[in-house]
Amino acid sequence: MNAIPEHSRLRYHCQLRQGAEERRAETHPLTWRLRQDGARIGLDEYRQKDGYQGAIRTLEQHSPGDVIDIMKEANVRGRGGGGFSAGVKWSLTQVGDHLPRGYVLCNADEMEPGTFKDRLLLEQQPHLLIEGMIIAGYANRSQYGYVFLRGEYVEAARSVALAIEEAREAGLLGNDVAGSGFDFDIALHTGAGRYICGEETALINSLEGKRANPRNKPPFPGQSGAWGKPTVVNNVETLCNAPGVMQHGAAWYQGLSGGLSEDGGTKLYGISGLVERPGLWELPIGTTGREILERAGGMREGHTLKTWLPGGGSTGFLLPEHLDLAMDFDTIGEYGSRMGTGLMAVVSERQSVISLLRNLEQFFARESCGWCTPCRDGLPWTVKILQAIERGEGEQGDIEILEQHATDLGPGRTFCAHAPGAAMPLESAIRHFRADFEAGISHPKRAAHADPIPVGQV
Repeated sequence: MNAIPEHSRLRYHCQLRQGAEERRAETHPLTWRLRQDGARIGLDEYRQKDGYQGAIRTLEQHSPGDVIDIMKEANVRGRGGGGFSAGVKWSLTQVGDHLPRGYVLCNADEMEPGTFKDRLLLEQQPHLLIEGMIIAGYANRSQYGYVFLRGEYVEAARSVALAIEEAREAGLLGNDVAGSGFDFDIALHTGAGRYICGEETALINSLEGKRANPRNKPPFPGQSGAWGKPTVVNNVETLCNAPGVMQHGAAWYQGLSGGLSEDGGTKLYGISGLVERPGLWELPIGTTGREILERAGGMREGHTLKTWLPGGGSTGFLLPEHLDLAMDFDTIGEYGSRMGTGLMAVVSERQSVISLLRNLEQFFARESCGWCTPCRDGLPWTVKILQAIERGEGEQGDIEILEQHATDLGPGRTFCAHAPGAAMPLESAIRHFRADFEAGISHPKRAAHADPIPVGQV
């Protein structure tokens, strides 16, 4: 494994847009250590900046049950898009003297369209993730951890693999972690690049070398996950919150939101699209979409905002008047969308909503695992109708068919959340921009039955 050059500059759009003067240890637990030049933080520098103090304090002063209670009190909600309480999820992992020790799986398969936050942490600060996984492993009495990483994240793979080696050599992984008597190690697993692996049971199947289909639930992973053992699956950003919580306490973490939300902590927010400065910011959870857009310098010259997705391609479209909503899980949910990953994608008045939606649905159709009929057959059908409307060749009744598809692909109608995620931008686009769809209808409805072919003709 070749070391990453000490002063390498990583150039990509998930650039952190906050200067070092704004990021402080007491207010920016995820990013305060990051260097202004974007270089990777190695073990020595990480430890000089209080790295691994949260994990060591956990191992020395708390029982696994204590850790779970603190995470619950802090109200650390899953940052991968679901928003489920990490502490509650950890409390559901089956443990006992008669049960085998299980696994902690880090979901680093960042495939959500418009999302690029985990990549920043993986490439520039991998030890924060490792520390969080040690805490999660201890709380869940796990014996091993896996980082399931998106295969295209080559730089992140190099960074994480090197960090695992550094931590193992320093006695922070392996047998007797930091002299605590707790044994825990981590391995890096790079996936083949499938969106469905973001679903935790599909991720587990892929890790085991099987086809990445979701599993029947129950049993849930906390009871029978990887190789039949108790397993907890968390997103990168979620796990990276654990060290700060365990070092400073639940009340401190709750206070980071500054009263903007009942949720605790900060959030890595971001924005992409036709804005002046796309990128990332660590802000109190509950920050409004308007503030994020303003931090990005607003829309590019000559463009005005038409609509926006609050957190990835599988969230519902919102309008400019929704920019003042708190960007947290419950508030955005009340307006027919989801906060998702918290990375906004803006759409200009000069862009076609139909083309953008067709592109999204094409992605979701391609990434379907094919396990259930509504998803396997419904999504390609949706794409074909959208392609016709995009060309101005839609038929009367097409919009109604799309609306029915949005219902048939919704929650409770399919095996997992893949199709409901694809249905949300479809339903919301029709609701907000029906006139755009109607403009693409140019043909009357076809007859139910075609004329019969005359006898003797092929």
